[in-house]
Amino acid sequence: MIKQFTFNHFGVNCYVVYDEVSRQCAIVDPGMEASYEDAQLYQFISSKELSPIMILLTHAHVDHICGLRQTAERYNLPVTMHSDGVKLLGQAEAYGSIMGFSVDNMKDLNTVFVNDGEKLTIGNIDVDCLYCPGHCPGSICYSSAEEEAVITGDALFQGSIGRTDLPGGDYQTLILSIKEKILPLPDNYLVLPGHGEHSTIIDEKKYNPFL
Repeated sequence: MIKQFTFNHFGVNCYVVYDEVSRQCAIVDPGMEASYEDAQLYQFISSKELSPIMILLTHAHVDHICGLRQTAERYNLPVTMHSDGVKLLGQAEAYGSIMGFSVDNMKDLNTVFVNDGEKLTIGNIDVDCLYCPGHCPGSICYSSAEEEAVITGDALFQGSIGRTDLPGGDYQTLILSIKEKILPLPDNYLVLPGHGEHSTIIDEKKYNPFL
């Protein structure tokens, strides 16, 4: 199962991927910036009697990680991410001051690195890591055959793609990443983006003007 929340003034989608049998879960992109948003996430996890076993980042832009420290400390978990995103993680406090986020320093958080093609396990759910650079360094998507879905972060949106004008972004790299890593997934897979409404692989193949 995948539960979606939308947090902060940038409207970031945070996801909880959970296995109903083992009650294990992963939290993807904890972007809470207010205490009531913290409560929404934590109360859901508690109400479902879930046990968080990992925190996954699609990428380390500040709007996707402003609730990261308190979540990592609450559940005593490291941050699972691609190693190319470490520099951005360390710059979160500085970028936050520019973009209206009050965030803690993230430089000393424990990190676990995953690479393209690695498989993670959440109870009975297998999650494949798909490295999709172009929006920013360290951008990674998470797909699951059991859930028939892919969490794309800011790589692919409904009818659009991530911006590439920020440091480390590259348009051609992003388009290639999407075509090589995301579009080959089954047509019926849900596309669960970092912002906005969900879509499907087939709809993005047919209607996304960038593709």
